[in-house]
Amino acid sequence: MNDAATPTAAAIEAQLRAVLAPTELEVLDESAAHAGHSGANGLGFGTHFRVRIAAPGFAGLSRVAKHRLVYDALQKFTDAGLHALAIEIKA
Repeated sequence: MNDAATPTAAAIEAQLRAVLAPTELEVLDESAAHAGHSGANGLGFGTHFRVRIAAPGFAGLSRVAKHRLVYDALQKFTDAGLHALAIEIKA
């Protein structure tokens, strides 16, 4: 994987905004805190993220279904090296 293809918080945020139109969104790159862990790329960024999100499309869905929407929206980032994603659904 090269640096140009490494996922960034800004790219993840843009994708979630485009796909889910969230009313609240925060994307944090926590990769540096996971240095040496499984899935770390040695760069200190681009592998471990936390997403805090609220979106109208989540209404009436189970927690699992909400998470699936987020994972599906970010599949291209998973394919590019996103290793771990912590999702916090906000009311």
